[in-house]
Amino acid sequence: MASFQHQSALTLLPEWAEQEAVILAWPHSDTDWQPWLDEVQSTYISLIQAINESGCVVLLLCRESELGIIKSLVPYRNKVLCIPCDYNDTWVRDYAFLTCESENGNVPVNFQFNGWGQKFDASKDTMINEGVFAQLCQNPMQHFDIVLEGGAIEIDQNQHLISTQSCLFNPLRNGNMSGQEYDNLFHGKLGAEKTTLFADGHLEGDDTDGHIDTLVRFTPLHGLVIQSANNCPEDNHFPGLFKLVQACQQTFPTHAIYELPLPNMKNAEGERLPASYANFLICNQSVLFPVYQQSEDALALEVIQNAFPNHRIVAINCAPLVQQFGSLHCITMQVPSNTITSDIIELARDGVAVL
Repeated sequence: MASFQHQSALTLLPEWAEQEAVILAWPHSDTDWQPWLDEVQSTYISLIQAINESGCVVLLLCRESELGIIKSLVPYRNKVLCIPCDYNDTWVRDYAFLTCESENGNVPVNFQFNGWGQKFDASKDTMINEGVFAQLCQNPMQHFDIVLEGGAIEIDQNQHLISTQSCLFNPLRNGNMSGQEYDNLFHGKLGAEKTTLFADGHLEGDDTDGHIDTLVRFTPLHGLVIQSANNCPEDNHFPGLFKLVQACQQTFPTHAIYELPLPNMKNAEGERLPASYANFLICNQSVLFPVYQQSEDALALEVIQNAFPNHRIVAINCAPLVQQFGSLHCITMQVPSNTITSDIIELARDGVAVL
């Protein structure tokens, strides 16, 4: 574990900053979702409803050929703006723009995406920000020629940024970029005053090399929600996750720690699935929370309500999502208020519309 200290004026907004929109990308038959398409689309419809109830519109990337099915499945009163385009993956958390606060208002920030260290084709995904979203934002988008996924970083209101060594130090992302170089990047581009890179914790089946959004999340009330394995000490994940909890306690000694139970999910081929309860989305005064139809769901919901006592907890069935080794936070990207132009937000508020 390594930590660095800085001061800066630029601010990557934490997830609990007031939001106006959430970005999704519609799963269709030409994506890897094809075997579970009906179930996955049902999850998306539930999620869209929960996002709207939390006061946000949905900016929905979709193929033009899918507009008919979307309009037939999504209730017409839902606040959804369909944006026809082409993309490789629906995991928008990792290629949609990040939002920073600045003296001139909110600034969209675009990093490079290369399919989680060149594991998958991302040639279309990495063009979405410049080709689609830059035109929808109030301020010019800033582009940085560094590979960084949104799910790889988490920041709080004190600009303490956390990530994992296993993800950032994969040489197929940014070569042999060091911890100090990443620290300089996070300070200069995202306003991180302190950076901590955790050395332990990884879920089997996770293609991201250990994204922080599957492991450790901040709460606005000086807390940390951690994907633990304290409910199953015999599980092979227990040693690494136990060390992660210890590292969190050491790094944040005054924070309240909330440990989530670990479900043991496998697919039809017997492969372990990276089902993480930490992969939730804070959406204004709601926490949209993944459940997996597992016995651990009830305890996980109790833990998250304790961690977010002032938020409404909305359970979303994400068992279909984890079949492709991701979950709720991975398929979403929040957009803080006053980032998108007002005409686009108004268009999205008019019911299911098309850009």
